[in-house]
Amino acid sequence: MSNLHLLQPPEPAPDAFIAACPSRGLIARLGEKWALLAIIALADEPVRFGALKRRLEGISAKMLGQTLRTLERDGLVERSVLATRPIAVDYRLTRRGDDLLPLARSLKRWAETHLADIEADNRRYDEREAH
Repeated sequence: MSNLHLLQPPEPAPDAFIAACPSRGLIARLGEKWALLAIIALADEPVRFGALKRRLEGISAKMLGQTLRTLERDGLVERSVLATRPIAVDYRLTRRGDDLLPLARSLKRWAETHLADIEADNRRYDEREAH
């Protein structure tokens, strides 16, 4: 066994404030328009693509597919092909996705709770800046 690993410095701990840290990319992916909403929509049970598209009002099939592929790649969502005629596909959260779910729900709830105040602040800001 080689002792080469002893000569290499240890990997630094992830720190999203550092530009080169891969955790920054993960945060960006989770902050994309549909990612957290898709995670919340998958919370309770496996969901088929069409039902998920109906639940996420306004998302295109192309964007939903892209979002689900990204979440699957990150290990947050699992895709299952069902042996039905015609073939159906459903999606469910993985354990990692379940772990993220409370944070996603909290962010959604926070946005819904503070929406009216933030919209009022936006209007005041825009009026002030227009003069």
